[in-house]
Formats: sequence, C-alpha cells, structure tokens
Amino acid sequence: MLWVKRFSGFFSAAMVMVVLSPSFQSFPPAEAIRSSQLDGHLRLPSDQASMSPPSPDDRFSFRKASVFRNAEKCRSIGHKITGVCHPSLVHVAITLDVEYLRGSIAAVHSILQHSLCPENVFFHFLVTDTNLETLVWSTFPQLKFKVYYFDPEIVRNLISTSVRQALEQPLNYARNYLANLLESCVRRVIYLDSDLVVVDDIAKLWTIDLGSRTIGVPEYCHANFTNYFTAGFWSDKRFSRTFMGRKPCYFNTGVMVMDLAKWRSVGYTKRIERWMDIQKTERIYELGSLPPFLLVFAGRVAAIDHRWNQHGLGGDNVRGSCRDLHPGAVSLLHWSGKGKPWDRLDSRRPCPLDALWAPYDLYEQAA
Repeated sequence: MLWVKRFSGFFSAAMVMVVLSPSFQSFPPAEAIRSSQLDGHLRLPSDQASMSPPSPDDRFSFRKASVFRNAEKCRSIGHKITGVCHPSLVHVAITLDVEYLRGSIAAVHSILQHSLCPENVFFHFLVTDTNLETLVWSTFPQLKFKVYYFDPEIVRNLISTSVRQALEQPLNYARNYLANLLESCVRRVIYLDSDLVVVDDIAKLWTIDLGSRTIGVPEYCHANFTNYFTAGFWSDKRFSRTFMGRKPCYFNTGVMVMDLAKWRSVGYTKRIERWMDIQKTERIYELGSLPPFLLVFAGRVAAIDHRWNQHGLGGDNVRGSCRDLHPGAVSLLHWSGKGKPWDRLDSRRPCPLDALWAPYDLYEQAA
C-alpha cells in the first residue's frame, strides 16, 4: 500500500514510501490457463513446454515479466486450480485495446507484484481486436487468463457523442455486459480500467462485503452531482425523479467490485441500455459511459474506502493537467482523465505522479 504525505504545491513522488507485499515463495508454476478469443471456451495446454508461442504483434514489444509465486499460506491452492470456476480464484476483468494496451499490461503487472497469492488471480480480458492474446501470453507466460471478444455492434447504435472522443469507443461499454460475457460460475468480479496501477493486495478489494448491494465503489459525495446531467434532465420530472428516495453521489466506474449473480437476477444490463436509448433522443448527459451507471446505481452502492480509487491523475477531459493526491493511504492509483502516464513520459513532459506508474511499465521502445 502507498502512504502519501501532502507538501506545498504538487506532490513530490520522491517522498512516497511503497510498502510491498510479503516476498513470494518459489515453487514450480501452476499451468497457465488461456482461451481462444473466438471459440469462447477455456483451453488447457497439455504440453506447454513443447508449444512455441506465436510471434507478438509487430506494433508492440513488451519485456517478459518476472514470475510471481504464491506465498506459503496459499502455495498449495495455486497447484489445485484447474479452471475458471475454482472457488479460490480472484476474478479481475480488464479491457485490452491497441490504444491502451500499454496501460493494461502495466495494470496486470502491478496486481501480480503486490498480490500475496498471484497464482490465484484470474484475468478476464475484454477485446474488440482479436490479435492481442499473444502479447499477453508472451509477457506473462504463467498467467491465468481468458480472452472474451466483445462485438462493437452490440452498442454501436446506443453510443452518443461525448466530451472526449476516447469515451465513445465501444469497448468502454463492455463492463455493462460482464454478466453476459463471463461464465455463470463467476459470481463476482473486480472491474478495472486500463489506466491504473494497484499498489496493494487485490485480495483485500475482492473480499469487501457488498451487503445487499450489487456493486461496490468509492463514492465522492462532495462532487456536484448535478453537473453529470444536462439542465434538460433536471427540469424534466420524468427523469429527475429517478433519484427520489436516494442520496446519489458521484462514483468512478473504473474500479468496481461487481456481484454478477445479483446483476444477472435483476437484469441491470437492460436497465443501463434503456437509459442509453433515452439519451439518443433526449440528450440528458454529456459524459460517455458513466451517467447510465449513475442513473441505475447512484445512492445504491456499497461504499468502498477511497484508497481503492485515487482517480483523476490524468487531469480533466480537456487539458489533462497534472493533479495531486489526497493525503492518506493509497491502494490504487488511477490516471482517469485525458492525460496518460505513458504518453507524458514518452513526450518527456511527465507529471510528478507519473513516476509512480513507470516501474510497472514493461513496454520496450523500438530500436
């Protein structure tokens, strides 16, 4: 976990202390679990040593990550996990696309590095480009993962224009369909954006009690909630009464613990789609995939400690200016907003906090 002290002006990255997870015990790796991104079925390689992985996509090159082993307390469990339905698994869903691939790889690397039981983490990768599985395989040979193809046509006619074009990409809406895409035995999942790093054990987030709620998120009740919807929304009682009887607060959908069993039973995907459909004709919001989630869930979430989403490090959606951290414990750093750490580092105009993302970057520059 990260402990942050505020100084005058911008935060000084050099003064951050990172407390790493306990050292991992070394023992033979559990067999990697992978899947075809097209057939939708889990594949268990029978002779991994004799298989030569396909060549990575020529557009990218990543260093092979270190092998992360389970600590002694969970060592035996890692060997016994043979499929996606094993009850000891921690399920994490992340999107993979060309533009944010570098961020996704860094996010996975950070999770493995700080997990007490990294071999118990199962990654569900959502893609619209079916040529990215090889890159994951070559970078994390021992990783347990499955790739799921998300058809952009599912949401093409539901997406409306936003304040930033990146927010209009179909893959941003894949989180709405996790309950449909993932196996029915996966009853809970942690959804994470691609522009973040985890600096604490992901199992702590996984075990948070959601009570009767379907999603758990850090709430930010100091934010002006009315700004997330248009004046037309608030003046029309058909829409504004949606929040009657609730105490809605802003939350960021880039970090969510989701009870998929409850989601499926209620049918929340259809509820979100209904608001997206209304948006096409009524223009009730301006900000991409977030407002439909607020309409359905704001005031009805399990509140999670803010340490699990120190978001906004990418600045706003227009300028992407540098931001500081709030004081206190930090378990997850999130570069939501226009500015991404890999772009700013490459341009040699980084923000101070971008230095905290850099150690997880496995990207290799072309010679």
